[in-house]
Amino acid sequence: MTDQDTLPDQHDDDEVFGITDRVVSDVLEAIDDRNVEQIEALLDPLHPADIAHLIELIDTRQRRELLTLWKGGMDGEILSELDERIREEIISALAPAELAEAVRDLESDDVVDLVEYLDVEQQEAVLDALDPGDRVVVEQSLSYPEESAGRHMQVELVRAPEHWTVGDAIDFLRSDVVLPDQFYHIILVDPRLKAVGYVTLGRVLSNPRDTRLRDIMEDTFRTFHVEQDVEEVAQAINHYHMITAPVVDDDDRIVGVITIDDAMAFLEEEAEEDLLRLAGVGEGSLSDRVIETTKQRAPWLAVNLCTAILASMVISLFEGTISSLVALAVLMPIVASMGGNAGTQSLTVAVRALATRDLTGSNVWRVIRREVLVGLINGVLFAVVMGIVGVVWFGSPMLGAVIGCAMVINLVVAGLAGTGVPIVLERMGVDPALASGAFVTTVTDIVGFFAFLGLAALWLL
Repeated sequence: MTDQDTLPDQHDDDEVFGITDRVVSDVLEAIDDRNVEQIEALLDPLHPADIAHLIELIDTRQRRELLTLWKGGMDGEILSELDERIREEIISALAPAELAEAVRDLESDDVVDLVEYLDVEQQEAVLDALDPGDRVVVEQSLSYPEESAGRHMQVELVRAPEHWTVGDAIDFLRSDVVLPDQFYHIILVDPRLKAVGYVTLGRVLSNPRDTRLRDIMEDTFRTFHVEQDVEEVAQAINHYHMITAPVVDDDDRIVGVITIDDAMAFLEEEAEEDLLRLAGVGEGSLSDRVIETTKQRAPWLAVNLCTAILASMVISLFEGTISSLVALAVLMPIVASMGGNAGTQSLTVAVRALATRDLTGSNVWRVIRREVLVGLINGVLFAVVMGIVGVVWFGSPMLGAVIGCAMVINLVVAGLAGTGVPIVLERMGVDPALASGAFVTTVTDIVGFFAFLGLAALWLL
């Protein structure tokens, strides 16, 4: 037998990480067979994120049977990884004792994330499962605004007086004090508990014991107020390459921290929400029921219907022109489609730039000018192409000129609308990711049809 024969087949599964179709199939088979030992053997080695993913992939009946068979297997880390709607379903199905066991060892920020979107009854069930001290901490976090740093911070942290030395810090860490499960910095405070800096554990371990902590503080130190928008904090962590973001109260006293893993998870969630909203599907997920998905999508389909009617009204103004030259009916969808695609390109860039704070008042006109010029250049390029198509297909140079000019006009307007509409909506306090698409599509459709048919009426008839 060769070494190659003893190795597992590296191509059995295509997944680089996470669970595979084979694992899901084996778990479902074990559920159908009601084989508790097999379920435990399959799930126990998996990471909590992989178990959460598996739970999201199976249907409601299978989830219910899994919970019935896999008693005590559901823990807080798995719950915190689940989609919100699935999480509510799981919490409702857990017995109070199981729920208490699941959330007992979670950090405070994970418990807050777990309960903040639950209904009152489910929220009380989780809070009742906590120790009195932990419950007070969670309720305090829940008292802060929904998207604030205070709501998402972790109160478990390590503080040290600013006059301590490395030796003092090491002795403190090695004492019987209760420490967070994971931490990266020691926060330095003055006698009034105001945060003055922080020191990484790496610097603590690599310096002599008599080194003062204030002499090895990080240059990236900055604090964030408890009511500051958590998205701004996450973006600052990403921008300044921070690992820990200290959160302070009105008196600048340290009350918690937001860590890099939570910040990256939040930014990923926000990017996903923007993507879904751009498509007009709200915050839907694959786990949503049919009626929920229908309710989320129907309003925006209704908006699109209204915009389509507006575009049709523009077309109706030129009924005579279209009836006189049938080629117009063949070619006019091309102008609108090209404008819509160009507008969507500009819109996507603008919405993402607004979300990441890259598009500001200082560069807005430069960005708009760039998108308009891109639209102009692309418009001229494809105008030449469509001009040739008009001559070859219909034998009419003037028809080629009409569609070419209409193409230039619509792509320029698409660049302007794709950038300008989300900026205007944000200034009005409307989420640009949610509402921009319908407006941009309306503009490009109306301008495209009006320019093409209007020029045709002037030049061809």
